[in-house]
Amino acid sequence: MESRSLLAMCFLMPFLCQLQCLMVWDEHSPESSVFFPWRQRGRGTGKGHRVKRAWEIPPISVPENFRRIPMLLVQLKSDKQHIGTVIYSIKGPGVDEEPRGIFTINKNTGEVYLNAVLDREKTERFKLRAFALDKGGSSLEDPTKLEIVVLDQNDNRPVFVQEEFTGHLLEGAIPGTLVLKVEATDADDPRTDNAELRYSIIQQETPEMFSINQNTGEIRTVQVGLDREVVGSYNLTVQVADMLGEGLTSTARVIITIEDINDNPPEFMQEFSMEVPENKSNLDIARVNVTDKDLPGSINWRVRYYITKGDSKRAFSIRTDPQTNEGILSLIKPLDHEEQEFYQLTISAENEAKLSPSAPRPSRSQTRVNITVKNLNEPPVFSENPKVVRVKERMAAGSDITVYTAVDPDSKQTQKIRYSVVSDPANWLSLDENSGQLRARYTLDRKSPFLQRGWYTALIAATDNAVPPLSSTGTLSVEMQEVNDHAPVLLPHSGELCKNSQQGNGMLLLSATDEDMPPEAHPFHFQLDPSFTDLTSNWSLSPVNDTHALLQLMADVQEGVYVLPFLVSDSGNPPLAQVQFLNVSVCLCDALGTCKGNAVALFGSGTGISLSALIIIMSSIALLLVLVLLLLLFRCSRSGPAHKGLLADSEEDVRDNIFNYDEQGGGEEDQDGYDMIRLRNPGLSVPPSPRLKPPIRRDTPYNQTLPRYPRRPTDCPSDIADFIQDGLQAADSDPSVPPYDTALIYDYEGEGSVAGTLSSILSSEDDSDQEYDYLQEWGPRFRRLADMYGHQ
Repeated sequence: MESRSLLAMCFLMPFLCQLQCLMVWDEHSPESSVFFPWRQRGRGTGKGHRVKRAWEIPPISVPENFRRIPMLLVQLKSDKQHIGTVIYSIKGPGVDEEPRGIFTINKNTGEVYLNAVLDREKTERFKLRAFALDKGGSSLEDPTKLEIVVLDQNDNRPVFVQEEFTGHLLEGAIPGTLVLKVEATDADDPRTDNAELRYSIIQQETPEMFSINQNTGEIRTVQVGLDREVVGSYNLTVQVADMLGEGLTSTARVIITIEDINDNPPEFMQEFSMEVPENKSNLDIARVNVTDKDLPGSINWRVRYYITKGDSKRAFSIRTDPQTNEGILSLIKPLDHEEQEFYQLTISAENEAKLSPSAPRPSRSQTRVNITVKNLNEPPVFSENPKVVRVKERMAAGSDITVYTAVDPDSKQTQKIRYSVVSDPANWLSLDENSGQLRARYTLDRKSPFLQRGWYTALIAATDNAVPPLSSTGTLSVEMQEVNDHAPVLLPHSGELCKNSQQGNGMLLLSATDEDMPPEAHPFHFQLDPSFTDLTSNWSLSPVNDTHALLQLMADVQEGVYVLPFLVSDSGNPPLAQVQFLNVSVCLCDALGTCKGNAVALFGSGTGISLSALIIIMSSIALLLVLVLLLLLFRCSRSGPAHKGLLADSEEDVRDNIFNYDEQGGGEEDQDGYDMIRLRNPGLSVPPSPRLKPPIRRDTPYNQTLPRYPRRPTDCPSDIADFIQDGLQAADSDPSVPPYDTALIYDYEGEGSVAGTLSSILSSEDDSDQEYDYLQEWGPRFRRLADMYGHQ
């Protein structure tokens, strides 16, 4: 029977791992062969035939770092070669996948080659697939797996995870205390001895205080005696080796810091003495220090200071300087040399942290501070500051106010004190410089602006005669007490009461005011004058509050005006009162409560205003009405339908407008250009008669008098200035002159004047250098000219 075996020939190098050669027996083959089958397929399950087993290629082991390449790994053969040419190929990582080009195959012979150096740490194994194809590209056999395993070599040193390890340990730790753990890694196969690591300490200071676990890398203490004050840190060199400590090695540095505990108490090394001035406070007077061997800056080193004895007055305090750990002793209250000259303080010190039980017992945790108070000259001291004095207002000049004195605290020195006034706003006080006696210079009114809410404040100085002299200032506060010197005043002075109270108000509210201040003012006491006994039967008076009372009509009286005498008193000591009269009109009221028929009431009461007074009042009213009527008639006659004059309309008033004329005139001789009478009398339609007085302009005040014309020039040329000034004043007061902005004609201008004639003002062709501001002083009629020409 024809053999259909598919053979795979395997050519291996002597150093390859064990590869089993399988013996396959073919019942149709006349002999047995040693070969690597690709795969044997079963021939069927028919009777008389044996089913053949299928075989696969076991993994092929290749060592890493093998450099003799290319190296033949295996040759593949198919049992279909007798049919025709077979083409072999492989696919997978290392062939057509990354990393590419590591393995190749001869497509005709089926030989598989290694073409690159392998690194197990990069790729541990390669899984390929092998194919057998005919020339047409069709598969002759099913693809089979080809696995290539990379064998590990000790080609990687162990590496510590960090170059330097740090640990911390409290001083005084017992043996066996874990400090830290070092750790290393090895890239080789952890299943081999190539990655089996061992740790060791190869260097440390003597005495050797630490050991390391060779398997775990834990570092522990091995003996007592760790003292930070002796050795603050330890430096170790540790090593790690693979191959159970016999292979490749690496080293690292280990720094172990000994941390501080409070095992050293603070201690004073000396006593302290100092001198302080008296009467000083808030002053740093000394620094005290201690020694402490613990770590500077830590809570085991920082010190708290306490004053435990000798400061009964609480005049001293102590605090810690955080930078130097010194105690700063301060004086917080002033000391008096005359009272106590020497102080001895006891100061203790302790750390912020609690002292360790292992620390020695402190022997010098306290010290003494000797303080001497230095005597200095002290200023006088006022026994009362401020001193409050109360006096009555309107105190007479020369009256004693008070004695304001000071004492010298320097009791062991004989010094004289003199007094002076520092501040006396009203110059009201007279001071005796030796005794401190204060008197009033004059009577000071309580309403003086120098009093603030009834208080007068002054400053008094007391100065000793030391060298140099010292002084102090005392405040004198004088309360000007109110004196009852004003009687209350009744308000209102008159009022109305409805006789028929059901139709209106039958009561009148009264009040009073007093220029004095409480308690010399209200509450006020209102009463009808008790000398008029008949009043109480018709009128009643009831209080409302401290300042008001209610007047009420009790009987049916006739309409008219009643004069009621009231007695209003205040609450001063003694109280002041005065009789005051109130005019009360009793009348009938309408439904709205309004009093009607006041004129009838005025005439109907014999107890009201007298007849003569009433006649005077009515005559004054009639005279006032007549005057008003005459004024209205005069105004109506002036505003009749007369001819509209030059100045009749305010809109055409030439005083408030400027007119431009083509003709300027020729000076005083040009009197024909304008009708001067019309200008002087804008309300006339015809020229006035020469015998009549010139009419007055309508804007002239009623009490204006006419000036006297003509005026005579002075006989003395030197008085021409006075003559012109009189003319200006007369023109300003003349109500019949033309409007304010019209040129005035003077009777006499004078002779030989250096200023020229007044016509030069209008006839000058070039007035750019003229000054016209002086015209402002010539009256209202010249101010228009000053405004027109003065600011060009």
